[in-house]
Amino acid sequence: MSTEQTQSSDSGKMVAIVSYLTWIGWIIAFILHNNKKTNFGAFHLRQSGLIMIIFLILSLLSRSLAKSPSATVLGLLFGIISIGLLILTIMGIIRAANGDTKPLPFIGDYAQKLLAGIQ
Repeated sequence: MSTEQTQSSDSGKMVAIVSYLTWIGWIIAFILHNNKKTNFGAFHLRQSGLIMIIFLILSLLSRSLAKSPSATVLGLLFGIISIGLLILTIMGIIRAANGDTKPLPFIGDYAQKLLAGIQ
């Protein structure tokens, strides 16, 4: 493997891992990716991007519905979904660190289609 391929591979792996680390990490990874694009980096930006979008929607919904009569049930549901997203985030980080491009369960294929513009 040439030095250029190794640097590209390392760059893609760094982008992939950082993309799962909060919104700030995702933005940093996106900027790094635009400087040196790799298919691996783009794959994980799409995966982590959908996780971030779902977290944002849950956060907005939980704040707007916090005072509703069914807030306890919704809070429990949102909590369960948030734990699931946290598990998917950890899985994504592990897959990125291992160089794996297997889509995440439940959302992976959808993320690749929905965020196909990230290349």
